[in-house]
Amino acid sequence: MATVGQLLSKNKEGVIHAVSPDQLVIEALERMAKHNIGVVLVMELGHLAGIFSERDYARKGVIQGRHAASTAVKEVMTAKVYTVTRQHSIKECMELMSQHKFRHLPVVEDHVVLGVVSVGDIVTSIINEQSDHIQYLEKYISGT
Repeated sequence: MATVGQLLSKNKEGVIHAVSPDQLVIEALERMAKHNIGVVLVMELGHLAGIFSERDYARKGVIQGRHAASTAVKEVMTAKVYTVTRQHSIKECMELMSQHKFRHLPVVEDHVVLGVVSVGDIVTSIINEQSDHIQYLEKYISGT
């Protein structure tokens, strides 16, 4: 099974969308809309301080009566962030996401954020791996 490093090397490594904890939620939402993403990392002094998702805004913002234009990201972000390294397998990521019910995993090594993998990235990776395996078996069976 593929590793996070292999997944990141396919156009994702170094792609990091981040905001600071003191930025307003509206700014984070605008960034997410601009890039068609569901999460931004919350970075403070170059380090991962949290993660902010559409789910965070829905549950800790809107439902609690907070307004995006007057609420700081730090008030609604998820501060306890699970991370993985490039060496983790896709299967390990799947298990972690399933166990803790989240859809995005920052990739961090030596306190440096390298990127983010999403459940969509993982599903695509598994589909591609299965497709490759099927093609191999078809060629093996047909003798070509």
